[in-house]
Amino acid sequence: MNPNKRVGIYCRVSTNHGQTTENQLLDLRKYCESRGWSVVAECQENLSGSDPDRPQLRAVMELARKRKIDVLLVWHWDRFARSLSHLVNTLDELQRLGVEFVSYQQGIETISPQGKLIFSIMGALAEFERSLIISRVRAGIRRARAQGKRLGRPRAEVAIEKLEKLRQEGKSLRQAASELGVSKTTVAKLLSTNPFQNVG
Repeated sequence: MNPNKRVGIYCRVSTNHGQTTENQLLDLRKYCESRGWSVVAECQENLSGSDPDRPQLRAVMELARKRKIDVLLVWHWDRFARSLSHLVNTLDELQRLGVEFVSYQQGIETISPQGKLIFSIMGALAEFERSLIISRVRAGIRRARAQGKRLGRPRAEVAIEKLEKLRQEGKSLRQAASELGVSKTTVAKLLSTNPFQNVG
């Protein structure tokens, strides 16, 4: 990568154990300085990684969408993404936007041959993960019907099927929510819902 890159930093710590993002920021600032990059934003979050509503994550992604940064830098990718599929979908979006993604702890960047290989493998794994989820949903529906049982939330069942199809197509949470006509929070709740918990 060339110097003079505009960088958006994203840092996150969970809400317990009295953690602070400052430890991550010290490393990331030094890293940017060593490469001659300019930090234009430091988006810091003190939330669980599973929380679907992370304002600072939205903020750094908005900078990317508005082409105000060239690099999105994180300390470790598990501080950034809540799941493998979330990471891969976000990387796809960043690639379309022409924004590079760098994970400091792994020493991986999407522009390098090593990074491209690793993220390609991750993409394949995420696709496999999506296929498994869809298979489980369909198996649960078949089992419920074979046993003559009715699912307690038929609308949720349909919504989850539609949602999983959209996710398989690579739609982001925002895009899926828009197509389903619901909020991102509702989409996140559907993803965490097991409609067959009372079946079997």
